[in-house]
Amino acid sequence: MMSWNRVTIIGVGLVGGSLGLALKSRGLARHVVGVGHRQSSLDEARSLGAADETTLDPVAGVRESDLVVLATPVGRFREILQKVVPALSPGTVVMDVGSTKAAVVAALEPLVPPGAAFVGCHPIAGSEHRGAAHARADLFSRATCVVTPTDRTPPEALERVKAMWQAVGMTVQVLSPAMHDRLLAEVSHLPHAVAAALVHVVSRQAEPLVGPGWADTTRVASGDAALWRDILLTNADEVAAALERFQGTLAALRSALRQKDAAKVEAFLAESKRRRDRLVSRPS
Repeated sequence: MMSWNRVTIIGVGLVGGSLGLALKSRGLARHVVGVGHRQSSLDEARSLGAADETTLDPVAGVRESDLVVLATPVGRFREILQKVVPALSPGTVVMDVGSTKAAVVAALEPLVPPGAAFVGCHPIAGSEHRGAAHARADLFSRATCVVTPTDRTPPEALERVKAMWQAVGMTVQVLSPAMHDRLLAEVSHLPHAVAAALVHVVSRQAEPLVGPGWADTTRVASGDAALWRDILLTNADEVAAALERFQGTLAALRSALRQKDAAKVEAFLAESKRRRDRLVSRPS
């Protein structure tokens, strides 16, 4: 595929830093600029090879770039894009890597000037860790990226972004922003909310008995609170609807337990096992 001449990544943490490493290691970008708000983080990103140069000034950072990547928490996207829009070059592609899409696309797409393009993206890769120290060039390998174009998305920009994600090892799926949010509420946002709730319900007396199973089940609750606050709030309606469906499932299980219905309890657990085993064993 055609490489990018100059890529600016605003937010060179886990995802942004990994993208910089992936683009550089695969020859997909000639020059990568990292933008952040802490010099120590930028120095770390540059020392790891995630950026060729760094700056604390987003306006200076986007000048002459043909790809600008918003990789900060989603709550900062609009403020950042409003600031850098006057410095965008004609033909620049702006994309985000946020975990919610409907509110993000609706807020950002109108800000992009004529001649430039906005493409909403969600690379489903990462961990509960954050920061450039955890960035890896292979973070995106064998994972899925959802791309959420609208009627305003230029086809050539969409195809170039899709090709980039495929070149760093991802399978690309195209969804509407609304459908993305509905589905990710089920498989990402709801699990995070539930993991956080599970941590809340542990009594002080039970804390000494916490073991590996509990740690595995609640791992994502160690994610950054401010980042996940923005994710949950920008997809609040779909997450609330998913929570209601989850409560219905829990109510059915609670009823079976109250009735000491061994057959229903076993059927519930067996179906969950079958479905999980099938989903996690799928070839990438």
